[in-house]
Amino acid sequence: MASPGPRSIGEAAVLAMKGLCMGAADVVPGVSGGTVALITGIYGHLVRALKSIDAQAVKHLIRLNIGNAIARVHLRFLATLFLGIGVAIISLARLMNYLLHHQPVLTWSLFFGLIAASILVVGRRVTVWQGVSAIGFFMGVAAASVIVNLIPFSTPDSLWFIFLCGVVAICAMILPGISGAFILLILGKYEFITAALKNPFLPQNLAVIFVFCCGCGIGLLGFSRLLNYLLQGHSNSTMAFLTGLMAGSIQKIWPWKEILETRVADGNTHIVWGGNIWPPQLWSSEVMWAAVLAVTGFIVVLIIERLSRAHGPKSH
Repeated sequence: MASPGPRSIGEAAVLAMKGLCMGAADVVPGVSGGTVALITGIYGHLVRALKSIDAQAVKHLIRLNIGNAIARVHLRFLATLFLGIGVAIISLARLMNYLLHHQPVLTWSLFFGLIAASILVVGRRVTVWQGVSAIGFFMGVAAASVIVNLIPFSTPDSLWFIFLCGVVAICAMILPGISGAFILLILGKYEFITAALKNPFLPQNLAVIFVFCCGCGIGLLGFSRLLNYLLQGHSNSTMAFLTGLMAGSIQKIWPWKEILETRVADGNTHIVWGGNIWPPQLWSSEVMWAAVLAVTGFIVVLIIERLSRAHGPKSH
């Protein structure tokens, strides 16, 4: 109990639920688990917890001084949060895959509302919108616009490349606005990884998941230190940059998209999406329900953010 983390079953349940929401977001191309961490007030805690896994903690572990290692690492926080994330990713991979293929407009509409409100929530944390902060915001918009307009391409299924995908994707997963799932889509490995998660206990899938998780672990330990430095020393400009990332990436969440290709493989239908288009009919039941879901997502984020400010951790 010496390290930061939940100190009651109730606190653990709330943190696990936040992890569940982060995991659900990370499964979706275009939605970032880092955004959920920000609006629920645990982003700073998450970065500091990841940074706590340092050389000193490893030395304690090597010397089998387990108590000191656990006390130094924010183990209770990380274990509880990642339990929720893991459960969400494993359980929702199949559902998200189904919704994105069978109800894409309604699904993207909900996510559009979620991200739009998240931009507002994160933007409120920028105290000064001048000078370096303004530059950071426009740099974030530009970077996200370039990334989300990249076209996915075919890549190898070798384990070394899966490891590399884990390193790159996890960095995006903890950045608000840039989705790790979308990075996997760009690298041509989104369907490959989600297919492994659908049946995680098959031997070949276990190998893929293990190597991918190792890449995620290495990426997290390195990238968290950079993030912690930026949030501690340059908080305002960093938050402005993150707001820009989210603002630039929202174009990827637009519900109506051109279908470039539809193919069936292994009994599954795979859709390759193109650029954004206007709804074929502006006044239709689909547009009405899409608007309802977008507004619902917007309101949900604002409610979560208000509850987090009232009852959750004050630092971010």
